[in-house]
Amino acid sequence: MLTAVLILVLVLSFLCSRWRDALSSRTSDLLLRMEAVAPLLLIAHPDDECMFFAPTILGLLRQRRPLSVLCCCTGNYYNQGEVRKKELIESCAVLGIPPSNVTLIDHRDLPDNPKVQWDRNLLSSLILSHIKEKNIDLVITFDERGVSGHSNHISLYSAIRSMQCTGRLPDGCSVLVLESVNILRKYLSFLDLPISWMCPQDGLFILAGEQYKKAKDAMACHQSQLLWFRHLYLIFSRYMVINSLKFLSCDKEEPEVKSKNS
Repeated sequence: MLTAVLILVLVLSFLCSRWRDALSSRTSDLLLRMEAVAPLLLIAHPDDECMFFAPTILGLLRQRRPLSVLCCCTGNYYNQGEVRKKELIESCAVLGIPPSNVTLIDHRDLPDNPKVQWDRNLLSSLILSHIKEKNIDLVITFDERGVSGHSNHISLYSAIRSMQCTGRLPDGCSVLVLESVNILRKYLSFLDLPISWMCPQDGLFILAGEQYKKAKDAMACHQSQLLWFRHLYLIFSRYMVINSLKFLSCDKEEPEVKSKNS
């Protein structure tokens, strides 16, 4: 039985390495068609950038897109906000984003709390101001389930969707959201690649080799967050190696999602 499992893993690993070039080509074509010159990664907490979006970040930077990051709170749930600010800057630098391209919001009404839905009007105002100031033409953020169901993640989606669907985003500004997958797929690591390949999406970013190591090195900057279970996350999480994204649509009502801790 063990031998069969090892053979399956080796075969899937080989297929993944063969598919990666094709997937990278598909995503490159997407970015070229979009002609986005000023993409923005919109996150809720320091460490979101590498825990969830590292494949997207490194994929965009490989395409020489001058990516910037807007983090909407300091991550002060355990009174570690000042430490986590520094960790975010260090992590982004490892990924290839200079400090000048990283903005962190520290607002008392946007607390790091899995039970708090951030005020949509306040959040929308802050995000829109940043988009206009930086001439952003592509926003990348969480989808309606926020990957982990965290209220703060979902608040970002709610705010950016409201802005897009009411026409408040600048002309030409698109929104890509990171797909939330079920719990089984979430912890399949690279073994989820065949499923991701077959599922419909607008963009797919895959990491391997040195790029995967860079994502782990970025997470290592968040020493305050590296509890034992996050070491397991680094090994098994699909989001450390695969990001599938879709363009945000205003064509349908979104289901209400109950939040939970990440």
